[in-house]
Parts: sequence; C-alpha cells; structure tokens
Amino acid sequence: MFSKLKNLKGKKEGALAWNTLMLYILTFSNYLISLAIVPYESRVLSKDGAGGYGALGVAMAIMVYFQLFIEFGFLFSATEEVSRYRQDGQRLNTVMTAVTLCKLALSVAALLVLFVLCQVIDAWKGKFGFYLLFFIGTAINAILPDYLYRGLEKMSAITIRTVCIRAFSALGIILFLKKPEDIWIIPVLTAIGNFVAVLVCFYDARKRLNVRFCRVSFSEVWLRMKQSSVFFLSRFATTAYSALNTVILDMVAPKESLVRDYYTASDKLMSTGKMALSPISDSLYPYMVKHHDYRLVRKVLLILEPVIFAFCAVMFVIAPQFCRFFFGEGFEEAGKVLRVMLPTAVIILPSYICGFPMLSSMGLAKHANYSTIFGSVIHVINLAILYFTGHMNMITLGAAMSVAEAVILAYRLLIIWRYRDRLKQKENEHVDP
Repeated sequence: MFSKLKNLKGKKEGALAWNTLMLYILTFSNYLISLAIVPYESRVLSKDGAGGYGALGVAMAIMVYFQLFIEFGFLFSATEEVSRYRQDGQRLNTVMTAVTLCKLALSVAALLVLFVLCQVIDAWKGKFGFYLLFFIGTAINAILPDYLYRGLEKMSAITIRTVCIRAFSALGIILFLKKPEDIWIIPVLTAIGNFVAVLVCFYDARKRLNVRFCRVSFSEVWLRMKQSSVFFLSRFATTAYSALNTVILDMVAPKESLVRDYYTASDKLMSTGKMALSPISDSLYPYMVKHHDYRLVRKVLLILEPVIFAFCAVMFVIAPQFCRFFFGEGFEEAGKVLRVMLPTAVIILPSYICGFPMLSSMGLAKHANYSTIFGSVIHVINLAILYFTGHMNMITLGAAMSVAEAVILAYRLLIIWRYRDRLKQKENEHVDP
C-alpha cells in the first residue's frame, strides 16, 4: 500500500493520500501508543481501588486547556500561511520563528495561571508539583512545528522518527511504572520523548526544508498572534467542553475515585477515536484551501462513515465486556458511559470536515468558529441544568458531550446548505488544467 501511495505522489490526490497517511501516523501515534499502554496503566494505578487512573485522567484533561492555549490556533493559521507561501523561503523562516516565540510567551503565561489555580481551587490544592510535571510535557509538545510540515504537505521525513521516540517513552512507562505511587513517571517520560521529538523536527526543518530561525520584529510576532486568535477561539470551544466534563466531575465528586476511573476510561477511548479521524480533516484543510475539490469530500464521507457507523453499532452492544477486557476487572461500569458517548464517534468526522476544510474554502471560516462557540454554550447550559437539578453524573455528562457535537454538526450543515451556490462557483474557479 505504501508503495502505491508513493507512486501517486505526482498527482494531487496521491499527494493528499500520502500526506494524510503520514499525518495520521504522526498525530495518531501519540494517542495510539498512549492507548496501547492504557490496560497496563489502569491496572497498576487503580490497584486495590487506589483511583490513580482517574487522577491521571483529571491531570490530562486539565492539560488539554493549557495545550489549547499554548497552541493558540496556530495549527490552522500557520498551516494556511505556510501553504499559501510555500515558495517563499524567507516567509517560512519568519512564520516558524514568530510562531515559536508566541508559543514560548504563552507557555510562561500558562504556567503562571496553573500556579494561581492550584492555590484557589480546593480540589487542586497541594497538587501543583504533580500538575507541573504534566505541564512541562504539554508545553514542549505544543511547540512542535507540525504546522510547517502540514502546510508544505511533507510529513514523511519526521513521522517515523517521532513515532519511534514516542514508542521508547511508552516502553519506559511499562518498565518503570510498578505501583500507584509511581504515577509521576508517566509525565516525566512523556516530557522527555516530546523534547527529543521537537529537537528532531527543528533539525529536519533546517537541514531538509532549509527553514530556520531568523530575526523578527515584535510586530511580526503580534501579527501572527492576532491572525490566530479567531482559530484559537474555535479550537478552544471545540475541545474544551469535552475536557470540561472530566474537570467538573473531579470538582463535584473529588472523593469518588472509581467514578473518575470509569469516566476517564471511556473518555480515553472516545478521545483516541476522535484523534484517529482528525488527521483526515487536518490534511484536507490545506488541500481544500488550494484546490476546492468538494467531490473528494463526498467520496471520503461515503467511504468512511458506513465503516464508522458499523463499528460503533458493534461497540454499543459489547461496551461493558470490552471495557472489562481492556481496562481490567471492575471497569464494566465504564461501558455505560461509553455507550452514551458513541454518537460522538459517528458525528465527529463529518463535523471536522464540514468545519474549517469546507467552510474556509467557501469563504465562511467565521461560521466554523461560530458553530463551536454555539455548541459550547449549549453544553455549558446543559451542564448547569444537570447540576442544579441534581442529575449530574458520569452518564449524563457523557450524553451532554454527544448533544454538543450534534449541535455543532447541525450548525455547519445548515450554513453549507444556505450557501451551497458557492460550492460550484469555488470549484469552477480552481479547476486544475
């Protein structure tokens, strides 16, 4: 299969297929490798009801917010700029330097916020050192210049190296994590792996792509920050509500460690499934900006959605048994949460593709942002209703996440239908000779 994809690289569809595969491996490897060691982590950390796996899930959910803040939407804004100016070497140097400086400044600000929150939130008091270990790895990972490779559609060179580095980190966790008290090993080894991966990426960018750091003015840095702010709001709204469930569950039930374990387990499976599909949308984004090939979008959905639906139907039936097999004895309850989350798995691919890949190429990027903000507002309202009516629990939180995803997709489909005349117009304007 790999050789066939390589032979297609002279054609735009082949280049897209190859770049999607490499992007998929690079992005999903982090989640796949993490998922591969979950059965080991859940059994060690929750040994004798220790509830350590739930604590791990809470820490990772908190770090989602900080990663979103540090990345600040550059995955979209910088990718688009790199894609548009891929022939301008100096422009690429400026983009990489400015974006890296932005992320470093945001990392410092995020660290200060984490310190303050650990002083004022009761459930987080006394945990700053623990969360700091996770924060270091998160900040390092956020600095990865993957936007450069996505925009240039040249993912293959760094993919295998990065995957190998992450695999060695995971192996270290298996070798050294022996009891619940060893939980600190997980963020430390993750941070080390992320640091090496970042160094490899910057080295490859300099040697192979001839993109290097350069002097930039404050105005250049500030310009990138402003350009990316709208994408940041969208990504924050899109991702924050799912992580919010875990954080809220920790706050309203700080002593119910098994409940956090169950929710963390099901959310881990769902998050991995979502990440398995996101590279398809991410690689389509620069491609759609350049080619406006909406027929390809239809093909992707017609091929993949039936497979996803069938898989989710089977998983719905066997969810409790699967959770017991995968996470260990006593995790059958996580299957109940997984069942109410499964609609998200069916919805997420069309929602991703109908977001920035479709709406940006139609000149409607603002509606991709509006949809996620609207969905997040609906989610917060639902959480408030659940809390004040006394119905907040791990099952209703999982169901609320599915409702939010459905609202976002419905909004995007309505906008595409309303402006459907632009689809043919844009496609005709960018027909390749």
